[in-house]
Amino acid sequence: MHRIKNLLLHSHKCRSFHELSAFYRSYAASSAAGGSSRGGKSYGTQAAAEPFMNGSSSAYIEDMFEAWQRDPTSVHKSWDSFFRQSARGAPPGQAYVAPPTLRAMSSVPAALPAHAVEQGAPVDEKTIEDHLSVQSIIRSYQIRGHNVSQLDPLGILAADLDSETPPELILDSYNLGDGDLDRVFRLPATTYIGGNEAVLPLKEIIRRLQNVYCRSIGVEFMFINNLQRTDWIRRKFETPGIMQFSAEERRMIMARLIRSTRFEEFLARKWSSEKRFGLEGCEVLIPAMKTIIDSSSAMGVDSFIIGMPHRGRLNVLANVCRKPLEKIICQFDSKLEAADEGSGDVKYHLGMTNERLNRVTNKNIKIAVVANPSHLEAVDTVVQGKAKAEMFYRGDTDGKKVMPMLIHGDAAFAGQGIVYECLHLSDLPAFTTHGTIHIVVNNQIGFTTDPRMARSSPYCTDVARVVNAPIFHVNADDPEAVIYVCKVAAEWRALFGKDVVIDLVSYRRFGHNEIDEPMFTQPLMYKKIAKMPTVLVKYAENLIHNAVVTQQEYEEEMSKYDKICEEAYSLAKKETAVSNIDWLDSPWSGFFEGRDPMMLPATGVQEETLAHIGKVFSTPPEDFVIHGGLKRVLKSRNDMVSKRMADWALGEAFAFGSLLKEGVHVRLSGQDVERGTFSHRHHVLHHQTIDKKVTIPLNNLYPDQANYTVCNSSLSEYGVLGFEVGYSITNPNALVIWEAQFGDFANTAQCIIDQFISSGQAKWVRQSGIVLLLPHGFEGMGPEHSSARLERFLQLSNDDPDYFPPEGPNFEIQQLHETNWFVCNFTTPANFFHAMRRQIALSFRKPLVVCTPKSLLRLPEARSSFDDMVEGTQFQRLIPEQGVAAQNPAGVKKVVFCSGKIYYELVKERESRSLNEEIAICRIEQLTPFPMDLVKEQLQTYPKNVIVCWAQEEHKNSGAWFYVEPRVQTVFRRMGLNKRLEYAGRFPSAASATGNKQMHLMELGQLYNAAMDLSPSLA
Repeated sequence: MHRIKNLLLHSHKCRSFHELSAFYRSYAASSAAGGSSRGGKSYGTQAAAEPFMNGSSSAYIEDMFEAWQRDPTSVHKSWDSFFRQSARGAPPGQAYVAPPTLRAMSSVPAALPAHAVEQGAPVDEKTIEDHLSVQSIIRSYQIRGHNVSQLDPLGILAADLDSETPPELILDSYNLGDGDLDRVFRLPATTYIGGNEAVLPLKEIIRRLQNVYCRSIGVEFMFINNLQRTDWIRRKFETPGIMQFSAEERRMIMARLIRSTRFEEFLARKWSSEKRFGLEGCEVLIPAMKTIIDSSSAMGVDSFIIGMPHRGRLNVLANVCRKPLEKIICQFDSKLEAADEGSGDVKYHLGMTNERLNRVTNKNIKIAVVANPSHLEAVDTVVQGKAKAEMFYRGDTDGKKVMPMLIHGDAAFAGQGIVYECLHLSDLPAFTTHGTIHIVVNNQIGFTTDPRMARSSPYCTDVARVVNAPIFHVNADDPEAVIYVCKVAAEWRALFGKDVVIDLVSYRRFGHNEIDEPMFTQPLMYKKIAKMPTVLVKYAENLIHNAVVTQQEYEEEMSKYDKICEEAYSLAKKETAVSNIDWLDSPWSGFFEGRDPMMLPATGVQEETLAHIGKVFSTPPEDFVIHGGLKRVLKSRNDMVSKRMADWALGEAFAFGSLLKEGVHVRLSGQDVERGTFSHRHHVLHHQTIDKKVTIPLNNLYPDQANYTVCNSSLSEYGVLGFEVGYSITNPNALVIWEAQFGDFANTAQCIIDQFISSGQAKWVRQSGIVLLLPHGFEGMGPEHSSARLERFLQLSNDDPDYFPPEGPNFEIQQLHETNWFVCNFTTPANFFHAMRRQIALSFRKPLVVCTPKSLLRLPEARSSFDDMVEGTQFQRLIPEQGVAAQNPAGVKKVVFCSGKIYYELVKERESRSLNEEIAICRIEQLTPFPMDLVKEQLQTYPKNVIVCWAQEEHKNSGAWFYVEPRVQTVFRRMGLNKRLEYAGRFPSAASATGNKQMHLMELGQLYNAAMDLSPSLA
């Protein structure tokens, strides 16, 4: 019997019309006879036709087969005969036994002329096959119609890079011809092109399908594996007359096109030689975005977060966000200096935020555009993180109030991997923003690269198919088609909470920028473009021709906007400076008020707070089955708490828990952060016998505490770090942390580090308190599991190696205020504790990069007493020698400065060589900003002729050596010392570490010898 079931389940998938018709004839026979039912299911009625007609015949036949097995009389005798013949081994085509002559009934879908239906003519095999052919034709248009849509305004390229018509869309492929065009076919339930009509002539079916799927809109949606959603899209595009616009709506489209077009023309007249990356060729983007905002606002969204590249940004700022035009125009005046901090950025990279009334919905909305560097798509997940954070703080759990919108370029959407990472986050519980509307401004060209050389997929948008996002390709020179698609996209996002893509197939009227010459590489395209009227001209002519507007009304609308631009131009001339702070996407209203930026904050806490957090963190919940090994971990933690000690995991828990108690939201994300890569954290406890039952102890510390979010991310660095940066810039009163699985892997997120974290404040006055935890340490684990590439972060630090700041009580806080970020390599849990709390306690925000340990996580020596974390204690930028050498500094012959875990190894080596009195070892815990004052203080403690050495476990061309050496030399000069800093470490290497254990130990021995050597260098 299983053989029969498999035969049935697979035979319906066969492309052969003969076999399909065998199934259909059997079905028709049972329908004609009325069938019978058992157990509430009917096999042979018209209702049973629905699953067959909807393409789910497998489930239908399987149910009927199982019913037949239980009771052969429960199905029509034709099916009974079919199953009996199949059981004997007959193939589907032979298993069918013809029932008595069938008469066509109104309930039976038939491919017959009307008179045949009336006369009840027999349904022959050809009729059935033609009916199936028509169903296949309809489905083919739904699947492939976009491939022949008229999408290119220039009429040069097929948007899918293939000029051939798919054979599925050719009538001859179905053994149908011109002679069949007047035949009437009953429409299946899988289409809405008939409206209220159940039957249509074949030529009318094809005409309607072409109007829907092959004109200005190409709909890609049949790959979506959800019948409800595909059916919804079909209804939105196939229903006759659904795409109608009133005269008032058309006038609004024209007015918005005027603003979009005349803004670019105004800038071109005033600054003809300036780069502005204008929107010419895709002016419809402005009415498109405004339509999405209008529609979404009507459905409850009141906050829109936008990310986009440089093309069209000024136009979006002016006409979508309604940034005052004079603020934009004054950016063109290079003589104006900044009125506040920061290097600033080119005008087409800037962000902003604005709250205004939406005049269509009469609702207040907020629009934020996130500052973004060029075309790299790096902003994509930053926008997602910012949106997610706003949803969190507003309690918008389903994204009904906050919506992200991303604008992309075609070449970048296809070419930049971050796009996939962004899409991949769209449905992850801890990262979803419940749907993003993606708009691709499809120039059909990269900088100078033809799309046929720039992508392997038919469309630039194909990557979106992986998340079942519908893709609406649309000719950007058909404004009404664009506006309709935007309305559908907004409804899709509101209804389903899923991503959707709008592909605006357009062109670029000028080169990559306004002073570029595109004819060098695309002569034919730009000869065509030179003759193209603007979309505004074409649309206005259409409206005038159809008496929607008059020529005078059109000209008056243009004059009105021209006047607005000229008035703004006059106001801009009166500006005396540009204010970078006007371009913030999240202004943090009230955060800086009443705060003293020169106040060094206290970060210690009461001991009872530590004890309480430690007890909860180390006590398994009642009636919760945890792993046996984890019981031992918790018991060990409880023992440490009772001894007033903390290892790294406890120090971290103390930091997070004490901030949660103070109402500070803490978010930690990254790969496997819930447990921790090195099985040290265990912030999420899993029930050992009940799936998905978990508990998070740090969320059960206090009844009124803030929320702690700890979430494993996808295996992404670039995308997830960008997400967390976006999260961090939304609210300064939250500790947002991203942890790499190994610090080495941060290199794949380098773009976010370079563009947003290290330089964000300088370029965009964009402060962020984001924390990067990067496991770092040479334990012989090879070149991809040792180095966080500390040198890269230090190279991006902005402190001057040759400048010794003025000494005084404000030395530390002044350094913290002026640096672009903090880069640290801690050796104690207490210092980690204070650094985490300092991120929130400071009156400003700076990113923090931490080289976190691996072996120190469990090293007994790397523990801290409660005494180092209670009130009155604080972060130590430098930890001086605390042993015998400090008690008799005059006897010290060498001072070794180091950072990180190498300290403990040097102490052990010094002990083994009995050099405790001759060598002092000082730990620099904070490398950036460099504690020159404390280094000087330490050197003053020891004799002037003491040997000074920097020791590191990294290779000489890596690690902190190149950063530390010139700064220590500056300290020497400040002290009037003529000496050099010696080096103890590995030799230069192209690889960050060796993969050979023996070589690792040999290199370590050389390091120890150099660090412990008391003879001065001859170099």
